[in-house]
Amino acid sequence: GDRMWHFAVSVFLVELYGNSLLLTAVYGLVVAGSVLLLGALIGDWVDKNSRLKVAQTSLVVQNSSVILCGVILMIIFLFKTQLLTLYHGWLLTLCYILVITIANIANLASTATAITIQRDWIVVVAGEDRSKLADMNATIRRIDQLTNILAPMAVGQIMTFGSPMIGCGFISGWNLLSMCVEYLLLWKVYQKTPTLARKSVKVEASELKQLNVKKESDMKPAEGVQLIIEKDVTGFEPQQEKEVGCAARIAEPFITFRDGWVAYYNQPVFLAGMGLAFLYMTVLGFDCITTGYAYTQGLSGSVLSLLMGASAVTGIMGTVAFTWLRRKCGLIRTGLISGVAQFACLILCAISVFMPGSPMDLTVSPFADISARLFENEPLPTIASPEPEMIFATGMPNLSNGSIAPANSDPEMSPEPVPLISVSLLFAGVIAARVGLWSFDLTVTQLLQENVIESERGIINGVQNSMNYLLDLLHFIMVILAPNPEAFGLLVLISVSFVAMGHIMYFRFAQKSLGKQLFVCHTPDPKATPDSSPPGNTSTV
Repeated sequence: GDRMWHFAVSVFLVELYGNSLLLTAVYGLVVAGSVLLLGALIGDWVDKNSRLKVAQTSLVVQNSSVILCGVILMIIFLFKTQLLTLYHGWLLTLCYILVITIANIANLASTATAITIQRDWIVVVAGEDRSKLADMNATIRRIDQLTNILAPMAVGQIMTFGSPMIGCGFISGWNLLSMCVEYLLLWKVYQKTPTLARKSVKVEASELKQLNVKKESDMKPAEGVQLIIEKDVTGFEPQQEKEVGCAARIAEPFITFRDGWVAYYNQPVFLAGMGLAFLYMTVLGFDCITTGYAYTQGLSGSVLSLLMGASAVTGIMGTVAFTWLRRKCGLIRTGLISGVAQFACLILCAISVFMPGSPMDLTVSPFADISARLFENEPLPTIASPEPEMIFATGMPNLSNGSIAPANSDPEMSPEPVPLISVSLLFAGVIAARVGLWSFDLTVTQLLQENVIESERGIINGVQNSMNYLLDLLHFIMVILAPNPEAFGLLVLISVSFVAMGHIMYFRFAQKSLGKQLFVCHTPDPKATPDSSPPGNTSTV
């Protein structure tokens, strides 16, 4: 259901706004900005509450928001002409704002669900068995890859042979059904795993202050003692709350935000997390940017769907490679090998920039469209319409292909076909790099699971999500500043350099962790003994 909604919401927004990508762009910026600002607060909320409460609340909020959005969209599709005439169209604008706001709430709840299930529950269920943890991480990622293929296919078929309104109804009904099933499954897992009921939580009065102080031993008393401490704290809570002023309560979210980022910086796996975040600053993925570029180079929708299927297959191969490499070489070296493999494949993308068929032209200013929009006195609609189509064409392949082609693409491209050498090398590199990418992603995920103490697991992973969204946001801003196809080659080279910087950060982390044993790959897990003692509370790698 979540994957269906992520795919369909962009298409629905384009349909509503007359095949313009303005609402989609606004939605993307709101989502990225919200997770960037609220990621640490969401993680802190995950840490402070019981596991079952967090999982159930985030699940219900996420699915209820999607259902509500679906109902509102159905109403808009049915009565759009009437809404346009009411209050000079302001009521329709209010509906757009309401849809984007509720969809953003659904995304924030989805972030909370991912943090609590994939970063916390799975660690507790695996216990001290790190091989089991690696296998469970890989299995979850395979399921994620499969749903990433099947969900858009299902929604696309329904919208093609039905209508957007039928698609909204189907997604709403599916989320209602899946919410009930997921709720029961979560309850079943919680009942079968008694350790999920025990959670290490910091004392309320000093929780924020201790985020940056590593005193795990002081916060790990026996369970009976811990229960007594919690009772004592709750007994004195009313007095403390009375003493807290209004200004302190207003400042508390900002203090949590600050302490969360400082705690993230102080983690031993900080460089590994930063390395993963830097991989989000790239146009070399199957997102709207790369797919739109492919359309300008003459690739059809059917070819692109096959390429997306191939990328999913290589992504699943990456999860298999992760489990095999981890058994043979250890977890940290797996990330190193995966990074080298990904970067080696992306060299093909860098080479494609200089091959026949590449539209890169350094004589054309990348900022030509921006300067024309800002400094030329022309009507806004005529200037704004071509530019976003070039930026976000891929989120809606059929729509963008249809909108670009009649305007100016067919008359110029049909007489002289574009050589496919450059675009073929580009996608060969992108698809092959998925093996290393997903293996590296699983490596950093498990490093965060193993090396972040239980009481900080939520807030640290919340900040990690914020970092990922920050770099993702920067890559969209980069494309907005240089949207023309002639500048895409430059964006490819910048993306490869960011991937290289990310893996350099990880190499530095691996060097600090393993020292001279970094390239000794014949012993599977040299640090298994010191690392495996406290499964979720280690601070060494």
